[in-house]
Amino acid sequence: MNDAQARSGSIYRADERGYFGEFGGAVLPPFLVEPMAEVAAAYEEARRDPAFADELQTLLAKYVGRPSLLYAAENLTRELGGAKVYLKREDLNHTGAHKINHTLGEALLAKRMGKTKVIAETGAGQHGVALATAAALVGLECEIHMGAIDVEKQHPNVVRMELLGATVVPVERGGRSLKEAVDSAFEVYAGAPDEYLFAIGSVVGPHPFPTMVRDFQSVVGREARAQILEAEGRLPDALVACVGGGSNAMGLFDAFLEDESVRIIGVEPAGEGLDTDRHAATMTRGVTGEIHGMRTKVLLTADGEPAPVHSIGSGIDYPGVGPQHAHLEQIGRAEYVSVTDEEALRAFQLLTRTEGIIPALESSHAIAHVVRLAPTLSEDAIVIANLSGRGDKDVDFVAERLQKG
Repeated sequence: MNDAQARSGSIYRADERGYFGEFGGAVLPPFLVEPMAEVAAAYEEARRDPAFADELQTLLAKYVGRPSLLYAAENLTRELGGAKVYLKREDLNHTGAHKINHTLGEALLAKRMGKTKVIAETGAGQHGVALATAAALVGLECEIHMGAIDVEKQHPNVVRMELLGATVVPVERGGRSLKEAVDSAFEVYAGAPDEYLFAIGSVVGPHPFPTMVRDFQSVVGREARAQILEAEGRLPDALVACVGGGSNAMGLFDAFLEDESVRIIGVEPAGEGLDTDRHAATMTRGVTGEIHGMRTKVLLTADGEPAPVHSIGSGIDYPGVGPQHAHLEQIGRAEYVSVTDEEALRAFQLLTRTEGIIPALESSHAIAHVVRLAPTLSEDAIVIANLSGRGDKDVDFVAERLQKG
């Protein structure tokens, strides 16, 4: 499909059933098998169609504003000491995050399939805003399911979605967060798959979504690779990105998978601590299981159900993870660490004050690990962190949190 994919070996790709090693697949009730097969076939056809790729690339350039900047964060680098820090500025995209990269692809695919509506979950609201934007652009109805906790926490994004014409459905059951939003949206989709395309918001869910969303997001890594070679004449020593479901991370990582000299580091939420039940550190504390139509690593209760999870970043409080991430860890190609709420909050403040860039709380998890990592590396080392979204949506919450101390 592209140069990065052509360079990547099969060890990093799913097989025809959507499995990355032992992870992935399409673990579905019988009534969803045919709709998911339809999506897989339609995507396979679309990705081979130059006209589809051309339309998407045109929108990414002329509507989203790609390529996004690869910014040398000189003030942050001086503050930390050690490695030179670059930020991939996905926060500068139209709608303020990386999510627009794949929602445009999903909306174009829905239109191609003759669907009239798109439906999805959202946590922080960035995927919901991006999908509502893409739906408005191509002329589709849009329905977004969002945990009631996140509806309150991310009110500005709720307003944006509604202004864009989307119907926002607050989900009150269970933990009232991202996992329940996914459940709720899947239930509606299952009742009318002829009308809807389920536009999953990350590299999660049944095949083909982990592959499809990664492919749409892979523009991030392709750009970063070319940009760092132009700026420094060599590849970075490390890549860092936050991981909930893991779409922004896979977008950055994909173009570098064959480059074994480049460390690949995913950062997940330790919340209030790994020794509590108030975290979402799936890669660190999860076990192999099934969730939302895929086999992957999952945080489970003693009863074997997906566990309630927590993160200060609403977009990464998910008890599962994309199956490709689980596979990359298993084969030793990527490493996964965790960052607490307090560490993310301090990183949010640090980047704001040193660079005049207000990051999303999700992205602040990546910055928090850079704060740890950069001083341990030499001044000749290079680290690229994916700044996956801007923090406009978080400023009121952060102000209230800081006021409380």
